[in-house]
Amino acid sequence: MPYLRFKGFDEDFLRQQLPLLVEEFSRSAAVPPEIVKIELLAITRITDTPRSLEILMFPRGQHKHDRIAAGLHDLLSTFGYHDVHIFFVPLSPALYYKQGAPLKNISWLAGGP
Repeated sequence: MPYLRFKGFDEDFLRQQLPLLVEEFSRSAAVPPEIVKIELLAITRITDTPRSLEILMFPRGQHKHDRIAAGLHDLLSTFGYHDVHIFFVPLSPALYYKQGAPLKNISWLAGGP
């Protein structure tokens, strides 16, 4: 956990660049790479919508969110994806359940902003 959910991307591209995406995110977010989850959402566009990267994670300081978004934008731009909308969906540890119990103590989250 955290989840990086891509919309409008090619699956082969994501599979090929998976190590770089996980490395960039885990470095910027200061989380272990093994907990980063990557998903490609299948969507049907009804109106003209841009490619997007939705990041579900526990909140950090604004500067950390800015650094994560900038790093991922820079990486995606090197592959020609300059117009990706990146946004965060903040999760609450008290409302995130694993095996039916809320998470209460997340050591890597305590690492700060």
